[in-house]
Order: sequence, then C-alpha cells, then structure tokens
Amino acid sequence: MSDDEYVFETSDAGSSATIPMEAGQVKKGGYMMIKGKPCKILTISVSKTGKHGHAKCNFLATDIFTGKKLEDMIPSSHGTTVPIVNRSEWEIIDIDGEELTLMDEGGNQKTDMNLPGYPDTLAQDIRDAWSGGDNSVMVSIQSAVGIEQIIAYKKESP
Repeated sequence: MSDDEYVFETSDAGSSATIPMEAGQVKKGGYMMIKGKPCKILTISVSKTGKHGHAKCNFLATDIFTGKKLEDMIPSSHGTTVPIVNRSEWEIIDIDGEELTLMDEGGNQKTDMNLPGYPDTLAQDIRDAWSGGDNSVMVSIQSAVGIEQIIAYKKESP
C-alpha cells in the first residue's frame, strides 16, 4: 500500500452544525432549526396538556439568512435541533463586483464572501460606506449550518 491512496479533502473535527435540545428548553431570542433552516425565535406560546398528554410549543421565528417568517409546533417534551451560530468581525480590503476581500484582526484573509442579498439595501449601503476604499468598513459575518452571510456593517472613523 502506498501513501498516496489516502486523500483527505477536509480537516475538521467532524463536529455537528446543530445540537439536540428539548423543545420546552428553547427560549425566545434563541435559535432553532425549522424546516431545515436556522431561525431566530420571535415568540413561543405553550398550550396546556390535553387528554393525550403533551403540552405543545408553538414557535414563530425568522430565518436568520433570508428574514422569512416560519412557524412550527412541537410537543414540549420532544426533541428539536438548535443550530450553532457564530458571529465574527472582518475589515473590507477590496470590493470587486459582488465579491469582497476581507481581513480579520489576526491578519487572516477571506476571499470567498459575496455582498449580501438580504436586506435589499445592505449591499449598496456597504458599497456607499466603503466608497472605493476611502473609508475603513467593518462587516459582521454570521455563520450557521455551513452558510455564511454578512448581516451588518460599521463605518470606522479615521
């Protein structure tokens, strides 16, 4: 057997993008997977136990990447999945068409990020704030379940 038979495409630890949680433990303002989408919970209403035994939790939430409202009803004792959501700050180095070149505080570069499509005006607002490189602009990138998207920006004062 030769060494080149084993090819490793990725080098992550194999951790899951979601964690299991009982539906009754999920809180307002927290995150939850609804219909395969990571969502931020807006409201939770709990119905009382009926003759069949389970209190039901009715969740109203928004998709964290598209802003669409989604609804789900789960018995409070049943399990659901909660996405692991990360947020990081990056400085814009260059804007080329729809693609951004970004750098974090440690000097690491990121070149695979596009301008956001949601909300509609955010991409143009970032372009206007950056104004061809005249200003320093920081963007917040939110990531969950393998998706990364810019959700906010901040114009730094010189």
